[in-house]
Amino acid sequence: MKLGIVGLGYVGLPLALAFTEAGNDVVALDTDPAKLADLAAGRSYIEDVADAELTAAAPLLHPTSDYADLEDREAVIICVPTPLSGSREPDLSYLREAAAALAEHLQPGQLIVLESTSYPGTTREELLPLLSVDGGTVGADFFLAFSPERIDPGRSDHTIRTTPKLVGGITPACSDRARALYEQICDTVEVLSSPETAELAKLLENIFRSVNIALVNEVAQLCDRLGIDVWEVVDAAATKPFGFMRFDPGPGMGGHCLPVDPFYLAFKAREHDFYPEFVELAGKVNQDQPEYCVRRIERLLNNAEKSVKGSKIMILGAAYKPGIGDTRESPALRIMTLLADLGAKISYHDPFVPELPSQELKSVDLEAGLADADLLAIVTAHKQVDHAAAVAKVPLAIDFRGVTRGLDLPNVERL
Repeated sequence: MKLGIVGLGYVGLPLALAFTEAGNDVVALDTDPAKLADLAAGRSYIEDVADAELTAAAPLLHPTSDYADLEDREAVIICVPTPLSGSREPDLSYLREAAAALAEHLQPGQLIVLESTSYPGTTREELLPLLSVDGGTVGADFFLAFSPERIDPGRSDHTIRTTPKLVGGITPACSDRARALYEQICDTVEVLSSPETAELAKLLENIFRSVNIALVNEVAQLCDRLGIDVWEVVDAAATKPFGFMRFDPGPGMGGHCLPVDPFYLAFKAREHDFYPEFVELAGKVNQDQPEYCVRRIERLLNNAEKSVKGSKIMILGAAYKPGIGDTRESPALRIMTLLADLGAKISYHDPFVPELPSQELKSVDLEAGLADADLLAIVTAHKQVDHAAAVAKVPLAIDFRGVTRGLDLPNVERL
């Protein structure tokens, strides 16, 4: 089968490789020249994809920036970013640009599938009109469906093949085409009644996590005031074999989904005069968590008769989660900014993030950074770092991820 993938990030590139592994010929389109150059050279820019995988896929993978190369494709999957604007409202500019460009080369019988996360109605209200500009009829002249990406970067226990795939077509014929497409690479494909159902299911998955993370973060703040170890509380609650699902506290949420999806749902809800107060409150709690972490750092320094201003604070971990280099919406960046505004001298170490242009910082050598730090803050707990050894080499340390549990060191404080 001849396929096209638009957008070669954490979603699009692994998806393209999954289809080539199944024997499909894939045109992989992106507007970033750096990504295309890396692919042409067989270099992976995503931690979950090895260079060897690109080499194996090379005969069937064709990187391009030209939408005309998609004209002979039987199906095209859109995996472009859908971030928030500066005012925390949905930014669909990448999606609209991709759809408009694709519409210029749309061929009879082509299947278009959107995987980018968005609010219910996006596929029907945004994509369908752009693809119908020449008067084609969906379900007959071309086919359109939504199938939410469910990739969790950095984990290998649930893969594209083993994670059930949701599809919702504009018409039953669209759903049938989408189901047949994904059955090549997914063991289970669930066909839903509409794109809107699939769009909302994706948001619910992530908002469920957002709400529970907000809950445990609030409990962590309460435990701090009560003098109770929140990690012991979570461990104890998690022994219940039913009715409880473990969520750990931390410095806040990051990535391309969890911090964004509540705002997508809230935006759509307001259009219908509905205000999801529970969802919005969870978003607010998680957004405020980096500020709470900075207050904890201030208190720890103050108790040691030090001021934040002028203190050398080393941040351990800049990515939003362990094992990857993705810094989108990472709480570490917010913590760095807040501390710098207070006059702290910031450095960081992250084996996956060599530099942070937005902070004008580069990752420092771990040993050199520890030797020079007044305080170490563990924000992202990469497995490649020996955290026990790290906290033993600094005057003060605060662990926002609970990785130093079991250590009885007077210089270490935990969330």
